[in-house]
Amino acid sequence: MTAFSLEPAQLAWCAELRALADERLRPLAEKGEPGRVNRALLVELGALGLLPRLFTSGALDLCLMRESLAHACTEAETALALQGLGAHPVHAHGTETQRARWLPRVSDGSAVAAFALSEPDAGSDAAALSLGAEPADVGAAGPGGADTGGADAGRRGEPGTTRPVTPGITTAESPGTGTARPGAGRGAEASRPPGPATPDTGRPGPEASRPAPDAHGPGARQAPAPASLAADRDGPSAWRLTGEKCWISNAPEADFYTVFARTTPGAGARGVTAFLVPADRPGLTGTPLDMLSPHPIGALAFDAVPVTTDDVLGEVDRGFRVAMDTLNLFRPSVGAFAVGMAQAALDATLAHTTARTAFGGRLRDLQTVAHQTAEMALRTEAARLMVYVAATAYDEGAPDVPRRSAMAKLLATETAQYVVDRAVQLHGARALRRGHLLEHLYREVRAPRVYEGASEVQRGIIAKELYRTLDATTEEVGP
Repeated sequence: MTAFSLEPAQLAWCAELRALADERLRPLAEKGEPGRVNRALLVELGALGLLPRLFTSGALDLCLMRESLAHACTEAETALALQGLGAHPVHAHGTETQRARWLPRVSDGSAVAAFALSEPDAGSDAAALSLGAEPADVGAAGPGGADTGGADAGRRGEPGTTRPVTPGITTAESPGTGTARPGAGRGAEASRPPGPATPDTGRPGPEASRPAPDAHGPGARQAPAPASLAADRDGPSAWRLTGEKCWISNAPEADFYTVFARTTPGAGARGVTAFLVPADRPGLTGTPLDMLSPHPIGALAFDAVPVTTDDVLGEVDRGFRVAMDTLNLFRPSVGAFAVGMAQAALDATLAHTTARTAFGGRLRDLQTVAHQTAEMALRTEAARLMVYVAATAYDEGAPDVPRRSAMAKLLATETAQYVVDRAVQLHGARALRRGHLLEHLYREVRAPRVYEGASEVQRGIIAKELYRTLDATTEEVGP
């Protein structure tokens, strides 16, 4: 691979993005509620043409967008990234009908997307998913007898009827307890087949009127949901999803979910199917989780949620490929997000150590301080270059994309943690005060080392790819 450097036009675009984030996106972000989807911010991202670029740009442009936005407004960066993560499987693997229905709304910010992979017992080990797709009786409660979200019912010649539904509010601050917050999904007790008990109310789906963000409604019945998601067959072309997803960004407020469920038991990664599931499907409910990271995240409960072949993304039992294709694209850009935060922390540190006087001079004149800022800059630049190279490898279709993506995410997220921590130390107590840039970054920087594959998972991927390359080379050379 050739040496990497950005073109002048790319550098100018990054500067423009930083200015837009500071002037137009940050004010909207500051009006948002932590832990809730900021729809006004999404609409502005669409109006600025950034959301549509998720589907027309390569990996490098995605990284440049995320790094630039993160430097000035992490909330805007995360909102953009989650739209891309949730909708990329639809863009890359969806049918024309699926793309036509959802991608224009994702692009203008009117529909919120989510990527539902993790489960309570299958986070890092994504191949161990157990949310199941069970077969169901098409004639009784399958695609012809369940509300599948209006436009989804009756496709491919299957008659569809609409069952009554009851929009509402899921009452939860964390699973099962707390204050009233909007939940996910739409369902009615009458429309559900017998199965594990789940909350019997949810928020209206994308085709229904929504309550105001501070609206309160009926509480949800508190009952445990299954800890895994199973996809049982419902005739030759339909399934029922039963189980749970957890740690899902944008849940429970998303308008649709890319859901990964096990359609073939005992088949490991080869028995998982990706489904596009609108939030208004009967039996789908959710609760928000109160997390350290300020972006919206929640749990989803599936109580025999109906899906058909029209909802499949890609091929049946080949959903793991959809997940890995998405993660290989987005992992370097998670690194770009981290680089943007590291650069913001470094810039703040340079300004502070220049303005701050102590021990008879400026902080920057103390060798111990100067050496720390040099180390912060060194690591940030190394991480940035690795992110750019990984993104370029993806755009060029290089064979070593999984290894490079893992390396980029690992180095950049670990670097950002180091840089932000050092910046806090050099700022002193003022950096710990609520509302300070570094206090905000300190909370933001921790989660990327866990989501989309924890640091330990990235090390495992890197080692696996290294040994695979060695074994292939050995076989070619022969004894």
